[in-house]
Amino acid sequence: MPFLAPVLMYLGQSELAGVIYRIYSFFCHQLPQRSFFLFGTKPMYTLAEIQAAWKPTTDPLVLRQFIGNPIIGWKVAWSDRMVSFYTSIWVFTALRWFWSPALSKHPNLMSLLFLAPMAVDGFSHLVSDLSGIDQGFRANNLWLVVLTDNALPPWFYAGDALGSFNSWMRLFTGLLAGWGIAGLLVRCLRIYRIYKD
Repeated sequence: MPFLAPVLMYLGQSELAGVIYRIYSFFCHQLPQRSFFLFGTKPMYTLAEIQAAWKPTTDPLVLRQFIGNPIIGWKVAWSDRMVSFYTSIWVFTALRWFWSPALSKHPNLMSLLFLAPMAVDGFSHLVSDLSGIDQGFRANNLWLVVLTDNALPPWFYAGDALGSFNSWMRLFTGLLAGWGIAGLLVRCLRIYRIYKD
């Protein structure tokens, strides 16, 4: 459904797309520099590119209102982390259902541990953003520059663009969390199936 919003925008159905964006705004920050775009020239844009295409602001409440335009495309109604997380739940649930036909002996808490990396990454972004969007310690990741002895290109360390450290962490931790939730779902479905029979 979040992918339907940019499709509707592309087809000129902005009112219906607006309803979808508003509904999903309760579940995601929808910051455009951390979101995928469809029907544009790139799948993601930097904060500077968003500001050039719309408004020169770093206010997250204003930034999240930007849904795109015909030139750069239309924003998916979920951020990249939520796309990774919510999409992977369905994929991993199907894989785990067929991969492990027996009821897992792992306790439910083991599956919840897969949520921890996403919580740490998301919380560190939140704390960093308190200094201002594109201003906090996650904006430049100087700690990572020191840790890796500046061995990687500058674009990897700074910002939220696709391919940057921040982007990889949002995608990877979303996948890990999706794997954990899928484990819980499969376990619950198998228990339900046992009791039902």
